[in-house]
Amino acid sequence: MMRQSITVRLIVMFAIAALVTFALIGAALYHVLDRELTRHEQDELRINLQNLQYSIERTGTMDRWARVQAKMDTLTPADGSVRFWVLSDEPRYEYGRGLAEIEHMNREPDGRGSILMPRKKYPIHTLSTSIPAFEDRPAVRLIVGVDSASYARTLDIFLTALAVLSLSAVLGVMLIGYWIARVGLQPLVQLSKEAQALRPKALSQRLNVTKLPPELSALAAAFNGALGRQQDAYRQLESFNADVAHELRTPLTNLIGGTQVALSRQRSAAQFEETLQSNLEELERVRSIINDMLFLARADQGEAATGLVRTPIAQEVRKTTEFFEFVLDDMDAMVSIEGDIAAEAMIETALFRRAVSNLLQNAIEHSSAGARLLVTIRQQLTSIWVTVSNPGEPIAPGHLPRLFDRFYRIDAARQPQGEHHGHGLGLAIVKAVASMHGGSVTASCAEGITTIGFSVPVAALRAA
Repeated sequence: MMRQSITVRLIVMFAIAALVTFALIGAALYHVLDRELTRHEQDELRINLQNLQYSIERTGTMDRWARVQAKMDTLTPADGSVRFWVLSDEPRYEYGRGLAEIEHMNREPDGRGSILMPRKKYPIHTLSTSIPAFEDRPAVRLIVGVDSASYARTLDIFLTALAVLSLSAVLGVMLIGYWIARVGLQPLVQLSKEAQALRPKALSQRLNVTKLPPELSALAAAFNGALGRQQDAYRQLESFNADVAHELRTPLTNLIGGTQVALSRQRSAAQFEETLQSNLEELERVRSIINDMLFLARADQGEAATGLVRTPIAQEVRKTTEFFEFVLDDMDAMVSIEGDIAAEAMIETALFRRAVSNLLQNAIEHSSAGARLLVTIRQQLTSIWVTVSNPGEPIAPGHLPRLFDRFYRIDAARQPQGEHHGHGLGLAIVKAVASMHGGSVTASCAEGITTIGFSVPVAALRAA
């Protein structure tokens, strides 16, 4: 299907609007002219009828009748545009040419009528009246006729002139509309040129919105916003690729180095077993990174949680904390569960436990010995929030929104002992699990307490 430009569409719309406007105005003017011509024609018929009626009513002899005939002769123009007929049972008192056609005259109750004469295109409109007998004159019928050809030609000429003027005006409107469209769309053309000048390598380029009209400035601002998001996504992707390469390079380097050392000289079976055990740990780490990356990729593609089961939230949190008993005992730490213990939601338990496990592991890794961790379950109007709080080094507000980014770490604040824990995907998986359930995440830090959590919508529970 051929796509039309905005300029062509505007010209067509201008033309249609002008044509409709001129057509309506022309129809109104034509109706007014037709009504005025008809009124003028009826006034002419009425005046002539009244004039002759007055004369005939006072005519009772043939001598005076001759004067009336002479008067009608005088009032009849040479072109026959006005005619008079007098019908009577007495032939001497009859008048007019073409009396035979009078028999085919269309008559209306109010005395009006029409006659179509031979070789005439337009009818003669008539007005008639009956005049009673007077002295020697018998009763007669007076008919006055006016040829409608001149009126019809006037309407035809007016209609032709109106059509020509309207079409000329529509053409003029199209030309003016073309100029208006070209001038009015100039900012859009300039905006298009700026957009075409954007280059993939110049991610910081933006469209200039200062000189644009309000209608286009909003569009340009939205486009600039999309460019900004694209720039952020591209930078995040570059950082992500670098982080992936770094995270995979470390275990691969360890694997290669350990294997090379083992093969550099003769080793005993126990030494080879130790090397294989070390390699297995590195391979497990690589597999964990790859599995987490595949999980996040599915989440990015919009995969939703399936196998939802109505489950008490506190129950799942307790089951998850049991896996950390030995770690907590070694740290002389403990976990408390508070809040809306009876809260329930429709969740995929495996994903939910994974998210809670990552939150607990993150809190444990960044807490010192003897720490007290708090898991809070809070049911709001539309969401059930599960948050884990732990004491630790304060986090600057600028870092909080990025805690859920992949491979993002705050080394100075989050790893005070300089140790390297995990591979930086734990909180990103928490965010993915929340998104798969239709929830969101939160992170805050106040008075040395860091709180990180996610939500599950209550609507999922109500839908069940």
